[in-house]
Amino acid sequence: QVQLVESGGGLVQAGGSLRLSCAASTRTFSTYTMGWFRQAPGKEREFVAAITWSAGNPYYADSVKGRFTISRDNAKNTVYLQMNSLKPEDTANYYCAPKIGTGYLYSWAEYRYWGQGTQVTVSS
Repeated sequence: QVQLVESGGGLVQAGGSLRLSCAASTRTFSTYTMGWFRQAPGKEREFVAAITWSAGNPYYADSVKGRFTISRDNAKNTVYLQMNSLKPEDTANYYCAPKIGTGYLYSWAEYRYWGQGTQVTVSS
């Protein structure tokens, strides 16, 4: 079973930046497409970004495109999310997970082994 630990969240003013990290316990980390999702109170978990296991191709939600950058370091079993130009609507708990299913990349149902997440709060 894969264990994940997210970190790097915090309180930041609008326009600021944060870098989230997600460390995985598995030695097979490099074989997984990894995704970042977020969930605000009262809302469904939504896709933020993903990076493929092979070519490292990134995919982004339209709401974060141009502001967020996903990357991975397979040697460290870690995936990152650099978040710039943060907005109050980015406030949420952010989670990472490996894509286990073979379906839609943007669907949280295709991912497993969720960590506790890291809280991001953007003040206006």
